[in-house]
Amino acid sequence: QVQLVESGGGSVQPGGSLRLSCVASGRVYCMGWIRQAPGKEREWIASVDTYNTTTYSDSVKGRFTISQDSAKNTLYLRMNSLKLEDTGMYYCAADRDYCSRFAYWGQGTQVTVSS
Repeated sequence: QVQLVESGGGSVQPGGSLRLSCVASGRVYCMGWIRQAPGKEREWIASVDTYNTTTYSDSVKGRFTISQDSAKNTLYLRMNSLKLEDTGMYYCAADRDYCSRFAYWGQGTQVTVSS
């Protein structure tokens, strides 16, 4: 079992920036961020594997940057140029074998973009 704890959410105006963090209790192959806006389904937005290969959804590409500090088992999401539609609960997720699905999930951290 891998425990994931997110932090760094908050409220920001459109165009602002935030950085999310997620600490994992053990080593994993792949970690990612998934968000859920009010009334909508969960949306995968970015992943990074143990080789530091990153992938992004089109909705955040060019604005968000996923990174990791393997020595600290910590995942980051730098979010720039935030939009109203980026509002939602952001979940950290991880898996020991795949990037196509995640076996472990954090509790989530809220991001609110409003003017």
